[in-house]
Amino acid sequence: MSTAAIALLVLGFGLLAWLAARAKATAFAVAAPGGNRPHSLPGYHGWYVALWAVLPALAFIGVWSAVSPGLVRQSVLESPAASILPAEPLQREAILQEARALADGAQQAAFNAEATQIAPEFERAQGRIGMIGGIAALLLAFAGGAFGFTRLSPHFRARTKVERVVMATLLIASLIAILTTLGIVLSLLFESLRFFALVSPIEFLFGTTWSPQTAIRADQAGSSGSFGAIPLFWGTIFIGAIIAMLVAIPLGLLSAIYLTQYASARTRSWMKPLLEILAGVPTVVYGYFAALTVAPAIRSFGQTLGIPGASSESALAAGLVMGIMIIPFVSSMADDSIAAVPQAMRDGSLAMGATTSETIKRVLVPAALPGVVGGVLLAVSRAIGETMIVVMAAGLAANLTANPFASVTTVTTQIVQLLTGDQEFDSAKTLAAFALGLVLFIVTLLLNIVALRVVKRYREAYE
Repeated sequence: MSTAAIALLVLGFGLLAWLAARAKATAFAVAAPGGNRPHSLPGYHGWYVALWAVLPALAFIGVWSAVSPGLVRQSVLESPAASILPAEPLQREAILQEARALADGAQQAAFNAEATQIAPEFERAQGRIGMIGGIAALLLAFAGGAFGFTRLSPHFRARTKVERVVMATLLIASLIAILTTLGIVLSLLFESLRFFALVSPIEFLFGTTWSPQTAIRADQAGSSGSFGAIPLFWGTIFIGAIIAMLVAIPLGLLSAIYLTQYASARTRSWMKPLLEILAGVPTVVYGYFAALTVAPAIRSFGQTLGIPGASSESALAAGLVMGIMIIPFVSSMADDSIAAVPQAMRDGSLAMGATTSETIKRVLVPAALPGVVGGVLLAVSRAIGETMIVVMAAGLAANLTANPFASVTTVTTQIVQLLTGDQEFDSAKTLAAFALGLVLFIVTLLLNIVALRVVKRYREAYE
């Protein structure tokens, strides 16, 4: 019996337990005299019994699915069929794995003849162990359901018990998210410390030459190449925080002003969803658009102007397309911020004789500025973490230049390049990717913290 089949049986039994408990609790409500109502609704009684029937059984199934492969293996080794296995451990293990694959149906033919002979024993052992686990899970579900059912009474606080389980579930979900983030930080920190043991942090944070290399001779052990990350940091800021923002902030803010102050309800109903579609377009589509359409046009424009070094892979191409991509982030936050400004402020300005444009410039935008700034900071954190557009439109050259028509690269692009293909995780070249990731994580975290604080301050002012 497979694990999925056992789980379905347990869930089916839980449904029956829910129905039976709910029916019994309904009878409590019907039989209760005038004002003596049961403590909890029938649905809570049903969920209480169903949880007792399902949760212990599912926990047992999880443990059993982890230990059952070992039990199956031990059963096969103790069977008479195991006498044909060779004494050499590696060969024995290869035959057992092949026999298990044959029994599971993952493999149709065996390279070793012994695997074909042992595969039926694996099938019998799996069936036997699976049947034992299924019966034990169903018995546990029945015992749990019976225990919960016997506790039902008109004054039983089923709602409190169920809400405690829900609270514990929410707490576990929160802890999983927190522990996952903690694991990411610790893994980045551990590998970054290994990198900084090979390369000086001063060189990494303040060096101006990025040319990571892998040691290929014994006398090159340790670090080789140059690991000055300033060109990467500059490229990330140049594309994501300067060029992209020069596109996204004016267009996003002006579109939000138009949609909230000038557009009719009908126009807003179709323009706002169309604008927000930009946020749902895959970044690889933006990358293709930047590489095949925008970048050649910018190169031709630069050559027409006589700008030296105009390249088909440029910071300007990547920044323009990235700015278009993050317009919805700025527009949505600005839209919500402007709409949240009290109507009395707008009406008071108009009543004093100000025009609509003057009201927007001197009342609405200043009042909504904290929310707009928060949206801009969130958009910046989204832009500096973008990879695909930069890979396809800005190139891989780590150039420290302010020429927007030249090729530059970013931190995320170099992380992809350093970890692509077969890499040795004891070389400075590969470990540099983790150091770059740690810096990017810290910068993004700080931007998000600042943005959330700004937005929180804005909400406190107008709630």
